[in-house]
Amino acid sequence: MNSQLQLVRLLQLASPALPVGAYTYSQGLEWAVECGTVRDEESAARWIGDLLQHGIGRYEAPLVFALISAWTAGNGPEVLRLNGEFLASRESAELRAETVQMGFSLRRLLRDLRDNSLADVAAIVEALPEVAFPTVWAGIAATWQIEPEAALTAYLWAWAENQVMAALKAVPLGQASGQRQLAELCARIPAVAVDAQKLPETQWSNLTPVFAIACARHETQYSRLFRS
Repeated sequence: MNSQLQLVRLLQLASPALPVGAYTYSQGLEWAVECGTVRDEESAARWIGDLLQHGIGRYEAPLVFALISAWTAGNGPEVLRLNGEFLASRESAELRAETVQMGFSLRRLLRDLRDNSLADVAAIVEALPEVAFPTVWAGIAATWQIEPEAALTAYLWAWAENQVMAALKAVPLGQASGQRQLAELCARIPAVAVDAQKLPETQWSNLTPVFAIACARHETQYSRLFRS
């Protein structure tokens, strides 16, 4: 697969048009707004940036990289193990439901794409009673021969963009504010991606207590725009 096609495929995977419903989730950000922790552009940027650096960057990102490696090597048992690890790592019922719903939607898209090269990925994930979103996403990226570092960078970008869009709606903030936040996050994402590739599994950590509390409290929040 030539590099230009790989780039286009990667843009497709990272696009907000990917029909998995990511835009309906805030991952606890809505509760952070409700309680006043996030109230303006500065606090929103700090919340998202800290979670990128200390949460997703130290657990989900290295796990996605490991999943891409496992899919590339055709190591089905390792894919299944990492899928189970990610499901078990979700701190709240809503977070777990989020990744399962998005994984289900992406698994369904595997069939709808009518791409025969994805048959092996489909065969493995179809057999799972519950599949996490990163598991299917990594399988598609590996099958389309997208360079792993580029794939991981795009995965982090898609997450950050969705968080900023949630902040624009929930705080609310203006479009220029969102672009300033994205520009700042863009400057940080490459280093987070590089560090994630080098982090041994024994050092993976999703210990972010305030984030976990925010996700749990959102489940009983009275008025909500988002599903998590």
